[in-house]
Amino acid sequence: MPDFFPPNYVTARTRFLDAVRRHGWAIESHPISAKGPTGEELFIDVAARSATGNHTHTLVVSSGVHGVEASFGSAVQLALLDRWQATPPVQCVFIHAVNPWGFAHRRRFNEDNVDLNRNFLLPGEEYRGSPPGYAELIPLLNPKRSPGRFDPFHALAAWAVLRHGMPKLKQAVAAGQYDHPKGLFFGGRGPAESVHILGEHWDRWLGEAQDVVHLDYHTGLGDWGTHTLLIDLPLSTAQRDRLTNWFGERSFQGGDPSGTAYDARGGFGPWCHHRRNGREYLFACAEFGTYAPITVVGALRAENMAHHWGHPTDASTEGAKRRLAEKFCPASADWRARVLADGVGLAVGAAEGLKGSAPTAQPAGPDG
Repeated sequence: MPDFFPPNYVTARTRFLDAVRRHGWAIESHPISAKGPTGEELFIDVAARSATGNHTHTLVVSSGVHGVEASFGSAVQLALLDRWQATPPVQCVFIHAVNPWGFAHRRRFNEDNVDLNRNFLLPGEEYRGSPPGYAELIPLLNPKRSPGRFDPFHALAAWAVLRHGMPKLKQAVAAGQYDHPKGLFFGGRGPAESVHILGEHWDRWLGEAQDVVHLDYHTGLGDWGTHTLLIDLPLSTAQRDRLTNWFGERSFQGGDPSGTAYDARGGFGPWCHHRRNGREYLFACAEFGTYAPITVVGALRAENMAHHWGHPTDASTEGAKRRLAEKFCPASADWRARVLADGVGLAVGAAEGLKGSAPTAQPAGPDG
């Protein structure tokens, strides 16, 4: 079986473009202003292919909203290109590396320390505020120093879990904050460049699509090697039936902090739904589990400390980036084989389901 997991952004992009061109898909590339580690240009690449005679049923597959998670999403897109080549079951739009800077620099966040999945606020929503409890956790989450060899974070985090409970703590930590620009899960002061690029071209990319299923690939949340489809908005009965029939009744869940997910502001899914422009739009964050939550947050914290308070050439900075990459894309061959098979299976199931279905009724959404 080919190794679809790229070691870095440059390799991922090269493989993606080569596969797209080899199989005759349309491709366009949108540069961002920030550069890669060696000064290289960075791009959001979008590939599309229409199924013969059907331009209305469309599968969107996106990767790299969180940069360090992009290796897995890119691997899924490469494997799908290898599988479908020039004849996908339905019209497909692949968005590769929504956050190319984070991918290239091995960060979850973008060049402004913005978590893009907290940055897609809707009209009328303000880039301000923090979840209850976040301010109390700042000394734990965002210490102003470079990471050291001995760090009591795990013990302190375990004590915080005992004090507050995991659901409350998870909501406080990860729901998105807009007050601390160097802190974890910062949502920004305004729309990021990636959001502007997507907004400018979104309707054109979807074209004549009337029935859209969108899978946005992520890692780092959930049990090792398992996956869950996280849904940000209320599902219509027809949408719930779709997910159940295609993937199983336990394959998806909403933003319940007692489960895998949490309620977050500024998510990509509600933004896509708001811009659906009359289309049926079913968005799911395809989340694949790696390590325990405290271990993952610890890796995010250490890398964030190194980025803001360390030096780029320090061994501690490189070590923090390597650990972060491992926590979001484990080197385990078993993990990679399992999640790649399941990730491809989700897209194949969605495409085949779309191919054989009629458009469903629109669900209620934030914009009515």
